[in-house]
Amino acid sequence: MVRHSAVPKPSESSKALNRLPYLASPLLRFNLSDELRQLRNEDSWQRETGRSSKTLAKYPDFRIVLVLMKSNTQMKEHHAEARISIHSLQGKIRVHLPDQKVELPAGELIALDHGIPHDVEAVEESAFLITISWPEGTKEERHGEQNTAS
Repeated sequence: MVRHSAVPKPSESSKALNRLPYLASPLLRFNLSDELRQLRNEDSWQRETGRSSKTLAKYPDFRIVLVLMKSNTQMKEHHAEARISIHSLQGKIRVHLPDQKVELPAGELIALDHGIPHDVEAVEESAFLITISWPEGTKEERHGEQNTAS
């Protein structure tokens, strides 16, 4: 459930979004327990993947996604061209990185730099928040690459 303190005026960032502009309102507030209850009622929760998710905030440079996973399910290897954090809310997940596995019980958070391949395994039924932050500028500028052309 999204609660707003006041009816917000659309911000510049929300105008850039074609779909669901309320996801970029100036103030977003959520009751995560209510959101997780709603995710358990979604069709996606009943599917074979054993996963349901919802984007809570979606700005051009920043996103927050709530994910609910059934025990012994996995999000296959992927990477983001942005820095991310994974905050475990319930249960326990295991994040597989190229050189290690990180156990993440409820209440713990990790941050990953851009481009790091990882997958996520639910050791038990788990809920977590993924926060994705894209800095401004081009991909090269975001990754600190210099343009050597004159």
